[in-house]
Amino acid sequence: MDKKFKINEEIKVSEVRLIGSDGQPVGIVPTHLALNMAASENLDLVLITETSTPPVCKILNYSKYKYSLQKKKADAKKKQKTTELKEIQFRPFIGENDLNIKCRAIQKFIADGNKVKVVMRFRGREMNRLETGFETFNKILSLCDEFAKAEPKPKLEGSMIITILSKK
Repeated sequence: MDKKFKINEEIKVSEVRLIGSDGQPVGIVPTHLALNMAASENLDLVLITETSTPPVCKILNYSKYKYSLQKKKADAKKKQKTTELKEIQFRPFIGENDLNIKCRAIQKFIADGNKVKVVMRFRGREMNRLETGFETFNKILSLCDEFAKAEPKPKLEGSMIITILSKK
């Protein structure tokens, strides 16, 4: 648990703003009286907000309250959507079928809600044919244009052309 609540005798203030077990505010009462009210209902007195003046306490079943907070936290975590950055690498002189297969992989990654980093690597003498690499890279982008958009413009970094594709 992230937050540890003070319950029953752990509450050391003289008076508290009390919320009853039915959720209705009771008012400002001495702490010993609030403890007696909670004990008479077989429930706990839980310090909800310590920073206010006077502090806010509520009469409730502490174990059920802790369980409900845990469930809320789990539900919030379950509803979170995480996007991954997948990477697809190309070569400047890639065959037509290989190009289509990799573009289908990009389409699948983007349909799953991920972003795709498209990298074209040049080796050795391929660096002399950068214009051919840029033509191939533009062909890749045109094949992926109907379902994805390039966030930064493709740029040359060292011996690679790099861009990131995301959903349109």
